[in-house]
Amino acid sequence: MRGRVLLLAALTFVPTTAPAFERTEQRQPCAERDPLRRPFFGDTHVHTALSFDAMAQGTRNGPAEAYAFARGEPLGVQPYDGDDRPRRRRRLRQALDFAIVTDHAEMFGEVHVCASPELAGHGSIVCRIIRRWPWLAYHFVNQQMFDVARPRRYPFCGPGGARCIAAALGPWTEVQAAAEAAYDRTSACRFTSFVGYEWTGNPDGYMVHRNVIFRNERVPRLPATYVEHPTPESLWDALDADCLRRGDGCDVLTIPHNSNLGGGLLFDTPADAAAAQRRADFEPLLEVTQHKGDSECRAEGPLGDPECAFETLAFGRMRESAMPWAVTAPPDRSFAREILAAGVAEHRRLGVNPFALGLIGSTDTHLGTPGLVDEDAFIGHAAGRVTHRTDVPPLPDDARLNPGGLVGLWAEENSRDALFAAMRRREAFGTSGPRIVVRMFAGWSLPSDLCERPDLVTRAYADGVPMGGVLAGAGHPTAAAPVLVASAQRDPGTANRPGTALERLQVVKVWTDADGPRARVYDVAGSAAAGDADPATCRPARGGADHLCAVWRDPEFSAGVHAAYYVRVLERPSCRWTGHACLAAAVDCRTGAPSGLEACCDATVPKTIRERAWTSPIWFVPEVGDERGVSRTPGGGQTAR
Repeated sequence: MRGRVLLLAALTFVPTTAPAFERTEQRQPCAERDPLRRPFFGDTHVHTALSFDAMAQGTRNGPAEAYAFARGEPLGVQPYDGDDRPRRRRRLRQALDFAIVTDHAEMFGEVHVCASPELAGHGSIVCRIIRRWPWLAYHFVNQQMFDVARPRRYPFCGPGGARCIAAALGPWTEVQAAAEAAYDRTSACRFTSFVGYEWTGNPDGYMVHRNVIFRNERVPRLPATYVEHPTPESLWDALDADCLRRGDGCDVLTIPHNSNLGGGLLFDTPADAAAAQRRADFEPLLEVTQHKGDSECRAEGPLGDPECAFETLAFGRMRESAMPWAVTAPPDRSFAREILAAGVAEHRRLGVNPFALGLIGSTDTHLGTPGLVDEDAFIGHAAGRVTHRTDVPPLPDDARLNPGGLVGLWAEENSRDALFAAMRRREAFGTSGPRIVVRMFAGWSLPSDLCERPDLVTRAYADGVPMGGVLAGAGHPTAAAPVLVASAQRDPGTANRPGTALERLQVVKVWTDADGPRARVYDVAGSAAAGDADPATCRPARGGADHLCAVWRDPEFSAGVHAAYYVRVLERPSCRWTGHACLAAAVDCRTGAPSGLEACCDATVPKTIRERAWTSPIWFVPEVGDERGVSRTPGGGQTAR
């Protein structure tokens, strides 16, 4: 994105002498800084060989290699466990602006012990299985540690697991060192890394996982794991004690992901306003799309629409992917719209929204390849029980899965403090992979011709709030409806691989009424058009736009109803990774699919895709004086009245 003039980034430049975020670290000031903020693209969910499940399936790249890959350097990727061919070299077509390695912390110590002959426990039967039969160990060890209500350490870890807890310091030190080495502290600000890890809760096979992201280099001595801290509240207690209350500038947030596989357990109802506020403070973002499915919405029901049938999985737990006879439907609060609707209902009840969540995307790569989201370059992820990495893979992954997405952050500069502040205030958006740039504001007096004005961003910041903010109803006529302005720009791609044109800009409204949760989707720019991508050539559908913009008022606005509004951007159809893979394999379904390529002739497996982006919501809350109204801005977002 550097060096490119973006209509959405800064239509006018206002000089300033001080950043709008707090400095917590020692570094050179960034030479390029925009007070009206620029979009930065990254990946906040990356696993390397330090994650037990990735290591057991053949991944050999560590955190340092993952960060090098994110910066655009080529990387050798092991295609599958046991392959004796040279590793294939891969590189991103466009380097990322930032990335976060988030290895599973739960087996840091065990894996380190098993790999270190000098450590007690190295000769244990568990370690011997891990070293000799890693694929068997993946199933055996993974189930013991994660797929149970109450995980426990292995006997070789010693009393209370002390031996493995202490051994975790080695990998945790490596994580920190790799993040520091990758971080550009010069005035060029070319790349930003963060220290992080994944807290991996799996009660009864449901994923209640969180990525834990630290603002700067000041972090706890050891990560808090699901073994010692088996509930989200226990995790937050540990982060509070070991980070926030230290008084040395340590700051942290957590990002839940895979709500589609979380059984509704990621977002339980808080007991009171204090519990709701604590959750909102720790968790400002939700990963709405990644490798293991999309979590925006389900197509059926009062919250659905036809475009919700996008990369959704038909099962509620990952283990059901291999057990079709035991498939269960994802329960309530498995998708973002359901969670947002529950949040506005809780806001009305408690005065605090516990689920004031911005929306982002990431990959969840288990190959150490952050940002590798191109449909025509998908090489699998080595995640979960369904994988082709133990065989010569006709297809790189299960046809139901996908390459994952990216997160976009609107920030003044590419530094840890600026990007972390953007995450905290939820000025963030997610994409299913393309680098679509999207922006949204809301206010009470934004002009109807704002899309044509050169001061769009300046005026919108002055008289409204950006995505992630709260629009309070105090002091405004009940007949007035808020004004939303939304703008999107297509992914330009590269000289050899241009991006796909945009089709529609939509506003999604989520609220609750006497009949329960509700959602409505409004097309506000562009229009639905006929035509699909050609699976025989993988040419994208014709038509579309480079840029879409709209100023919109809610025609059904009610000043007494809490609501959340977010923008969804749709591209014209293009080839899905399955379409590219089947085309490359020259599969002719008239003569039958070769072994391993049956998905190419399965009509239920999509060969094309309509890529997209989602903004974080803007929340409307009624009068501040209403006992059911807003008491404080949830999660640190901006408020306009």
